[in-house]
Amino acid sequence: MGHAGMAAAAVRYLRARPDPRPVEALPRPELRCVRDDERAPVDRGEFRRVLSAFASGVTVITAPAGDGEPGPAGFACQSFSSLSLDPPLVAFMVGRTSTTWPRIARAGVFCVNVLGADQAALCRAFAVSGADKFAGVRHDPAPVSGAPRLTGALAWIDCAIHAVHTGGDHLIVVGRVTALGTTAGEEPPLLFHRGRFL
Repeated sequence: MGHAGMAAAAVRYLRARPDPRPVEALPRPELRCVRDDERAPVDRGEFRRVLSAFASGVTVITAPAGDGEPGPAGFACQSFSSLSLDPPLVAFMVGRTSTTWPRIARAGVFCVNVLGADQAALCRAFAVSGADKFAGVRHDPAPVSGAPRLTGALAWIDCAIHAVHTGGDHLIVVGRVTALGTTAGEEPPLLFHRGRFL
């Protein structure tokens, strides 16, 4: 089953069996450094070069602004995947040093925005650190979380944080899907391959 088939199946599942159980956000895990015995005997440059052969889709993960925060949070993410149909779960990976992740963790919710082939500039804007990433970016609130749903994204997946696991120098964030949808049309997705957009 392709991504479109999985998304359609998830939409049917959510419409047929809405889950009345509340989903509580889990606390952020204890952060620690990667130990020497966890490091594989693989050159980092070679690891990066070989793995760049795998083309991936590109998303922007967003979260609503918390109390006292100047605005919503968001970052560009290519390590996103569907995870489970029953219950509907998705996952993304984020570096432990990310300054955006703590804000998403505090919110307890997030929205995945799947970018289209014409949104490379939008991706670059969300890949920088410290800037106002939402300046000039049109968006509206996702229906359940209120996280920014970016205008023009091919698809959006509204989620509550379901679990967080450690994975080396990254965290594996599992989200329980609360709502989702696609835009009209069959525009191609934005892909990243060998260090550049396709």
